[in-house]
Order: sequence, then C-alpha cells, then structure tokens
Amino acid sequence: MRETSEDLKELQSLLDSSLSRSTSHLRSIITERTLTAEQLTQVLTGMCTLALSTVTAKGEPRISGVDGHFLHGKWHFGTAPSAAKARHLVARPAASVAHMRGEDLGVFTHGTVEILNPQDSEAAADWPDLLNYFKDFYGDDAFDWDNDVVYYRLHPHWMTVYAPDVDKLIAKGPQAS
Repeated sequence: MRETSEDLKELQSLLDSSLSRSTSHLRSIITERTLTAEQLTQVLTGMCTLALSTVTAKGEPRISGVDGHFLHGKWHFGTAPSAAKARHLVARPAASVAHMRGEDLGVFTHGTVEILNPQDSEAAADWPDLLNYFKDFYGDDAFDWDNDVVYYRLHPHWMTVYAPDVDKLIAKGPQAS
C-alpha cells in the first residue's frame, strides 16, 4: 500500500460523496456491498486490467484495455503515444475506467486524465518516482521509456465500488488481475 493517510482520507471522501450522489437504484445495489478506502487499497495492488472509455472527435465512445495501477488513491495507466486512445485523451481528457473481478469486485471511476510524461512539456512532479515504480514492475528495458509509452493519472470526480462479500474479498488478499 502506497497511500498516505491524506490519500486515504481523500479517497474515502470521494467514495462517500460519489455514493451519495448516485441514483437510488445504484445505492440499493452498492450500499452494504462496498469497501472502505483502506480496504480498497489493500485489494487493488499490482497491475489491474482496466476497461478504459474515451470519446472520439465525433463524440462516439470507445473502450479499450489498459494495465492499471492504483497508486495514492488514483488510477495510473499507460499506452503508446500513437494509440487512438492517446489521441482521444489529448483532445478530450475526460475518461472512465472499470476494473472487475468476476462477481467479486467492481470499481467504476469517472474523471479527467493528466498526462504524466508529455513529450513536448514538463513531466509531472512525481513522474520520477512513478517511473521507478513502473520500471520495477515491468522491467527497466521493457520500453524505450522516453518515446514508446505515455502515462496518465485519472483524477476521479466519481468512484464507486461493488464488493458483495467484503470478508471473502479481503481474505483472498491482494490479487493483481
């Protein structure tokens, strides 16, 4: 777990406010079947496969898969700079992601992306630390890290978690998928 107490406080506030702003239908499903911020950071470790939704110039939705890493209470993911999703995110930084583990866990997030390592401007202040994390995870020579991959952080404005059997999920422990 890489989250600070401030990260956990911010994440818990987001989870609570998102649920309170949700429809009564969603609240009837999620309430009593969710995780706290601390529990969520215990189960979202390593790489988690995300379904990423972006929007084309014509306003059409597009969905694709990315490797997601939940760090400091936010999703981080990368792709090739030439990928369609990269072009979408540069032009329209609103995005949604979903991470699901069968019927055991669903994490649904809407927000705006920040490019962490843009090729034509200054990198995010924490990019060196994040780059070390990604190199440790994937291997130092997995990519030409300066040219082959662009990374994003999703700043969420809404996030909810569905976990029907919290005790079972926590008992399974951290699980990358």
